[in-house]
Amino acid sequence: MTSPDRVVDLLGEPYHAETLELPPDEEGEVVATLVSRRAASPARRAVLHVHGFCDYFFQTAAADHWVARGYDFYALDLRKYGRSLRPHQTPNFAVDLAEYHPELDLAHQIITERDGHDHLVMSGHSTGGLIGSLWLDARGAHVDGVVLNSPWLDLNGSFLIRTAGAKAIEQLGARRPYQSIPRNVSGLYGKSLHRDHSGEWDFDLAWKPLESWPVFAGWVRAIRRGHAAVHRGLKIDAPVLVLSSDRSVHPRVWQAEVDSSDIVLDVNLMAKWVHKLSQHVTLVRVPGALHDVTLSPGPVRERVFSEIDRWLDAYVR
Repeated sequence: MTSPDRVVDLLGEPYHAETLELPPDEEGEVVATLVSRRAASPARRAVLHVHGFCDYFFQTAAADHWVARGYDFYALDLRKYGRSLRPHQTPNFAVDLAEYHPELDLAHQIITERDGHDHLVMSGHSTGGLIGSLWLDARGAHVDGVVLNSPWLDLNGSFLIRTAGAKAIEQLGARRPYQSIPRNVSGLYGKSLHRDHSGEWDFDLAWKPLESWPVFAGWVRAIRRGHAAVHRGLKIDAPVLVLSSDRSVHPRVWQAEVDSSDIVLDVNLMAKWVHKLSQHVTLVRVPGALHDVTLSPGPVRERVFSEIDRWLDAYVR
């Protein structure tokens, strides 16, 4: 059920937020948060955005663009992320990506039934692109188009890491889901975004820490099962646009390419698997884009939005 209170969001006007109450899990109370911004004129069109791992909605430049196109904009902070994270919860944790289906179902119902939109575009970034794609495939929810921003469709690393290494973690995840998986996060991506470092964006470091959140074996197992489903092939019944950077680099110390590349995921692996999402997929690799292409430097960001507009005009409107 939905909280009756729709309040001004922490981003301030014109953003509003409402809490989506969900069934509790083994950690206790569970909620998601639906953030919305309405177009100046009453709109029958809407977009629903889902964030990535170690993330939450703060990408107001993307919302600005969609609203300027005449769309009402909605963004979902998934359970245990951002606005929806509660003190008793393990941040960003799930043992099955289908755990997110209830909040996606509810958000879809609110947008299409309660708020009366009859045209909906799904948007997803990174892990949110994976989660949203799996939800569309599993639920068969109707959308008119899908825009994926650097979707996470495979693990980084060598073939051995993506096969034998991932298999070992998957077995561990089944037995000990809360077993922490050691990793070394440079923090360079967060620093490339945050205005206190070399970026232009202000976001809450308590919800999106520069060093990321810990990852656990059960979560990695859920991700790999999601990847396997994509690799077998999904049946998203809508045109899909995939946007990514044109290159990936993985530096351990600061270098110029940090500001013009995807330093989180492998864009070549994205390109390898995008054809498995739908029978109608457009891939655009944008030179100079960051992992979240909508947070790229201004000229690159405008190229991203121009590509979205061109695709909408060609295949969705």
